[in-house]
Amino acid sequence: MSFFRPLSRVESRTFSSTFPSTAGFKLPPCIEGNAEQHPTKITVLPNGLKIASENSTGPAACIGLYVDCGSIYETEESMGATHVLERMAFKSTRNRSHLHMIREIEATGGNVGASASREQMGYSYDMLKTYVPEAIELLIDSVRNPMFLDDEIKEQVAKLKTELRDISKDPQQFLIESLHLVGYSGALANPLIAPEAVLDRLDGSSIGKFYHENYTADRMVLAAYGLDHEQLLYVAEPLLYDLQKGPALALPQSVYIGGEIRRREDSERTHVALGFEVPGGWHNEKDATAVTVLQFLLGGGGSFSAGGPGKGMHSRLYLRVLNKYQQVQSISAFSSIYNDNGLFGIHLTTGPEFVAKLVEIAAAELLSVATPGRVSEIEFQRAKNTTRSAVLMNLESRMIIAEDIGRQLLTYGCRKPVEHFLGFLDELTLDDLTAVAGKVLSSKLTMACLGDVDRVPTYASVSQIFGH
Repeated sequence: MSFFRPLSRVESRTFSSTFPSTAGFKLPPCIEGNAEQHPTKITVLPNGLKIASENSTGPAACIGLYVDCGSIYETEESMGATHVLERMAFKSTRNRSHLHMIREIEATGGNVGASASREQMGYSYDMLKTYVPEAIELLIDSVRNPMFLDDEIKEQVAKLKTELRDISKDPQQFLIESLHLVGYSGALANPLIAPEAVLDRLDGSSIGKFYHENYTADRMVLAAYGLDHEQLLYVAEPLLYDLQKGPALALPQSVYIGGEIRRREDSERTHVALGFEVPGGWHNEKDATAVTVLQFLLGGGGSFSAGGPGKGMHSRLYLRVLNKYQQVQSISAFSSIYNDNGLFGIHLTTGPEFVAKLVEIAAAELLSVATPGRVSEIEFQRAKNTTRSAVLMNLESRMIIAEDIGRQLLTYGCRKPVEHFLGFLDELTLDDLTAVAGKVLSSKLTMACLGDVDRVPTYASVSQIFGH
């Protein structure tokens, strides 16, 4: 029995209209999907500080202060300062106590946050537009005038020590951090997560010295989404115009060298990460786009998905690994991309008895995406569409747009529209993707292991799989 009615039979039927005639009614012209309704406006103050904004309708806005400062600028004396600085955000300043600051933020109903990375620091404040002047002043005060009180630093250091002693709660973070420590020589090898051994020597004086050397006007961007640019300038410029400009700065250098690290832990699970170099980083936009698509193509996830059934079900690691091997707790592709370099690879979790086999499977999956003819056009287009969807959905968030404005100005010196990056995505071919995957996998292997590391294959044997 057919469930589809013949087309000719459908076309022979007529229905009376239930709507009045629209004859003579003219529809307004459609707005082009890529029309930029509110362009990004940028003002550079005499001290080099950039103020940038993009307006929008709606009752809320987000502002952020972004600083060209991270763990790559640390020295032996200041190691760990970036991690502690992140924890010291929105603490006591010369104008407010920590309690006073919390009460002011609560009074506006806003949300504040701070993030640290190897190259940049970010501070954000999301609030209703009614409280814009108060929010701008509080955000700038928290970044410009920190006190770094020893009692507050000691409190944060104690919390960090507790977290560092139980790395089993976040093995992925340990693996990615370890890949940097052994995979690079130079600035990117500086730890983003402060080692416990250095925490005791960090005090208000050492943190303040690192802060004053790096938090200079020419390395800062005040970015906002949802605000009129003139309104932002009116409030912010008087608070920032006298911030000192720093001396000429040589960009810290890094060299990718590969290597391995193993940490033995009593655990029912063993965790392994395989990483490779992404040369060029964000400044090589074509290859960075390809690596992003590769990450979505491989995908992956855990044996239990909090997102519900079917989450990530079309990715290669989900279909070809998680669906086939019940011993796998998780396996996912990852990327950590910086201005001029980056890492790409796979991290996995399984029982000690299966880890050797799973490392071989992961290596085979990486090699397959670098082999012509092994990825279908359907898989490739699905990964491109997933990438496009992720980019556009992220840019529906006020906080992400403000962050995007700030971080792009720090990285490129300008704000590039989303169409610029989607253009690279549209131009990407399957041959391009295969070539970039091959170039990445031709670099030296970096491997990090946690758990029953004696059962993990040797570095030499895994490197040999990739022809090294």
